[in-house]
Amino acid sequence: MLGGIRVVEIEGLGPGPFAGMMLADLGAEVIVVHRPAAANPTADGPTLLDRGKRSIVLDLKDSDDRETARALVDSADALIEGFRPGVMERLGLGPESFSDSNPALVYGRMTGWGQDGPRASTAGHDLNYIATSGALWYAGAPGETPVTPPTLVGDVGGGALYLVAGLLAGLLEARQTGKGTVVDAAIVDGSAHMMALLMSMAPSGNLVPERGQSLLDGPHWCRCYACADGGWISVQCLEPKFYAEFLRLLGLGDDPGFSVQYDSETWPVQTARLAGIFAERPLSHWAALFAGSDACVAPVLSPDAAKRDPHMAQRGTWLQDDGGLQPAPAPRFGGPPPRPGEPPVRGADSAAIRRELDARVTAG
Repeated sequence: MLGGIRVVEIEGLGPGPFAGMMLADLGAEVIVVHRPAAANPTADGPTLLDRGKRSIVLDLKDSDDRETARALVDSADALIEGFRPGVMERLGLGPESFSDSNPALVYGRMTGWGQDGPRASTAGHDLNYIATSGALWYAGAPGETPVTPPTLVGDVGGGALYLVAGLLAGLLEARQTGKGTVVDAAIVDGSAHMMALLMSMAPSGNLVPERGQSLLDGPHWCRCYACADGGWISVQCLEPKFYAEFLRLLGLGDDPGFSVQYDSETWPVQTARLAGIFAERPLSHWAALFAGSDACVAPVLSPDAAKRDPHMAQRGTWLQDDGGLQPAPAPRFGGPPPRPGEPPVRGADSAAIRRELDARVTAG
């Protein structure tokens, strides 16, 4: 889908490399500028987030290597960097540096706090960003510590995916106007923006400021329950018809204690009763009971178990090879789903990329 698009990614951590991986999955040529191994003690070899990319090793503190980096960016449609604000400018590689040599460049900047604001130059991580943005507030049962899947809401959801969307929008504009843009992808902005779907429930009274009182963070029919064998089952039968099916399969269809679905005052008692019921049987029992129904119940699976799930297996959502378990590219388009490219050894393409740049200069 993105054939013919060249993206230069300056090595970083987390959401920047994830965005580069996603663009490579979609067919873009992504060249990652890796630091010399001595400057990166975490470099142990190929990494999943580099799949499908090409690799060149450059020391951006070295003037000759910076010139090579500049030539590489001049040949690109887009750039991804994830340094704190001002670092690329101090290296002489900020957006303004390419305004004349590559005016159509889409310059993607991935940070937690954004390019400006009181916290822009301070350190932080995924959990800090989503805590500040408001995205962590409803994550967890009432009275319990807020918990979200690590990196998914912040680094990936509010960060990498918004960077990808911004880069694609910028590339479309550059194709139409010949002018590039700077994409300021901040995790605090993206994760706050992701709250729009949840906050759309507020006018109906179904979202309130207090934790545990809204439709998606308080009810007995919207949570996970422990099973007898230590497994977990997820329940989220929001609509009355799905709730009725849930109760029917549990043999609770005529139980007056569950007849009222949306009364928050009854939720604690109903939750305690369901917790006791689910604790009586193993996960396999509950998975079989609800299989194929519209009760909106599903087992909580590890990635390895998810690979063996019949639905996930048929779709090939998880891939297993010599490099271990990894997710298949997403989203999908017409035809069979593509196989992801192999991650390169650091610097594997250094010589070839330098030759291509030399040929470009000669041809120019």
